Amino acid sequence: MSDAAAKHVVVGTAGHIDHGKTSLVKALTGIDTDRLPEEKARGITIDLGFAFLEEPGGLTIEIVDVPGHERFVKNMLAGVGGIDLAMLVIAADEGVMPQTREHLAICSLLHIKAGLIALTKADMVEPDWLELVREDVAGAVRDTFLAGAPILPVSAKTGQGLGELRAALRTLAQSVPQRGTDQLPRLPIDRVFTVRGFGTVVTGTLTAGALGVDDRVEVFPRKTEAKIRGLQTHGHPVTSAKAGQRTAVNLQGLERAAIDRGDVVGLPGTLVPSMLVDGTLELLKDAARPLRSRARVRFHVGTSEIMARAILLDRTELAPGEESFARFRLEGQLVARPGDRFVVLSYSPVVTIGGGTLLDVDPPRFKRRGPALVAHLTLLQTGDPEAVLEEHVRHVGAAGVRLATLAGRVPFGPAQLKGLLDALQAAGRVIAVERA
Repeated sequence: MSDAAAKHVVVGTAGHIDHGKTSLVKALTGIDTDRLPEEKARGITIDLGFAFLEEPGGLTIEIVDVPGHERFVKNMLAGVGGIDLAMLVIAADEGVMPQTREHLAICSLLHIKAGLIALTKADMVEPDWLELVREDVAGAVRDTFLAGAPILPVSAKTGQGLGELRAALRTLAQSVPQRGTDQLPRLPIDRVFTVRGFGTVVTGTLTAGALGVDDRVEVFPRKTEAKIRGLQTHGHPVTSAKAGQRTAVNLQGLERAAIDRGDVVGLPGTLVPSMLVDGTLELLKDAARPLRSRARVRFHVGTSEIMARAILLDRTELAPGEESFARFRLEGQLVARPGDRFVVLSYSPVVTIGGGTLLDVDPPRFKRRGPALVAHLTLLQTGDPEAVLEEHVRHVGAAGVRLATLAGRVPFGPAQLKGLLDALQAAGRVIAVERA
């Protein structure tokens, strides 16, 4: 099977604590994703675990097992950033629980398009009860992306339904569109560790582009550069990794202490660290209260969590179910691209309240912020690609912008960016200046 024909799809588990996510993944794949001693001792997943299924025809289904406990929702968010499909796990003996609903809301906010529902511990309930739970679950997901999705009773203990679940995952995975290759490589880091004899290793889902052995990379926002000494995807050494793959990267010459979860691996100089970002913000319909402008929130994008102030641009508060433009003043540096989805949690209690799409990661500072900024963001949200690019160039002013810097600010890959710039130049709307 040629690498070009190989396909990688990432499935994320979601669901309440003790509903059997880790046991199900182990029964499906033979891999125990609980790797920390305290996880084994306490029987709960507190960090991310990874497993995979190798299917016929070059299809690899990679599974991110996320924690279900509400105290570890930030670890859960670090895992779901790069997933294509959601596997919502609900215990047949308990049914839909609070964390089930929160994880489902998070997946919806991240615009995950498809998935299925596994009813675990099916061997512990009567058939009549199973039917009632199935109806209850179908009702709970009716207005979500999982409306009409397969609901499959399974048992990790007896093996009941595992074949059907694997077949359903395979069918769903085959329908996931391939990720675009015209993008700068970006790997948000979700784990960092040292391997004796190899040095520092980072893992994450390669959300865009491709990385190869011997590539020079930068760890953003650390401003540290390194060389890729080795790459692994689902346990196998490879010479290159591409978008959609869970990837382990062995970085030469970097200390473990110099990197953390939330950092991003990319090509040197191609990403823009920022402490101010603009985007759309939607508050969940069942948020407990309105969000007041300037409220302190927990801002999650990729694998990072950063405290921020949410500044509403056209109102003083956002009611549950409403959407508005917002500016986020961050308390640490964020590395993201326009078009990235984010999730917002309230400062206290730590619960998911909303999310949105980033529109500008290096926004202009308007003297009179409100109307001008709303007009700018409306254009970025609804304009055609040429208009969006022209708007970005306009706001850097007469000093202009280098192509490499512009590439990190716009939602276009290198080839599309070049085509758009050529068209704008031909129309006399931008000028390219060659520097000696």
